Amino acid sequence: MQTSVDIGRIGLWQGVLDQQPSSRVREIAAEIEAMGWGALWIPESTGRDALVSSSVLLGATTTLKVATGIAQIHARDPIAMANGQRTLAEAYGERFLLGLGVSHAPLIEGVRKQAYVKPYSLMKAYLAAMAGAMFTAVGPPSPPPTVLAALGPKMLELSRDAAQGAHPYFVPPEHTVLARSVLGPQPLLAVEQMVILDTDPATARALARQDMVRYLRLPNYVNNLRRLGYGEDDLGAGAGTPDGNPDPSDRLVDAIVAWGDEDAVKARVQAHLDAGADHVCVQHLVADRTRPPLEQWRRLAEVLL
Repeated sequence: MQTSVDIGRIGLWQGVLDQQPSSRVREIAAEIEAMGWGALWIPESTGRDALVSSSVLLGATTTLKVATGIAQIHARDPIAMANGQRTLAEAYGERFLLGLGVSHAPLIEGVRKQAYVKPYSLMKAYLAAMAGAMFTAVGPPSPPPTVLAALGPKMLELSRDAAQGAHPYFVPPEHTVLARSVLGPQPLLAVEQMVILDTDPATARALARQDMVRYLRLPNYVNNLRRLGYGEDDLGAGAGTPDGNPDPSDRLVDAIVAWGDEDAVKARVQAHLDAGADHVCVQHLVADRTRPPLEQWRRLAEVLL
């Protein structure tokens, strides 16, 4: 299914543009559009504001869709979030997709110094408040869509019942099967997939582990992997704790990160689509986050789009 924002079946997820000045970000956005990518996903953590960045990217392009993966609900009250979404939807003609998430306790409590309690209940109340937010400016012609960062059954159910779909992150295709079974046939299921264009198992897995460790310190991701049957031998010591030193098994690395040549990446994307995803956004991992992987993005565009 597609929402009123048509992001297509394949998109690009990136977390490296915050390391570039805004003038260069505009240039890269135009390059991404010229490569043929139809949708670009951006995160929000301790870098640039996700809604402001979306405006910069949309203003630098003409057809590219921009999606937040995800905008943190603790960063804005529901009225500010809803009206920021409406502003972008009206300004850029159905090219903006709002992805929302509760983020993670270490980031919310440790960085934002806010309480991280009852994330499901908080998101449910937040969405209700967004729906009722007063807006006295010129708005978009139709209500803009929202997807939720969802891993467990309850948040997936909320994605189905109170939003227009889900954006699972750091998941293998078997999670996509479960997500679709909870969502049902209609809501948008937009899945993130990490990839590395490297056919050497040692170097590819080393880069994958380097990136995965930070996620394996977060309970939300670790609990989801445990639900899927990955045990302590796969996760490593201290998984799910901020100070842990997880060491993922080859089995888990290969489940989360598609590495190899273009055909290997294409096969993993197809596995998610076959499992029920409407959209897969690929994220090419990098060792140096100050250097956007433009050449890899081009290679992926040639085979995936």
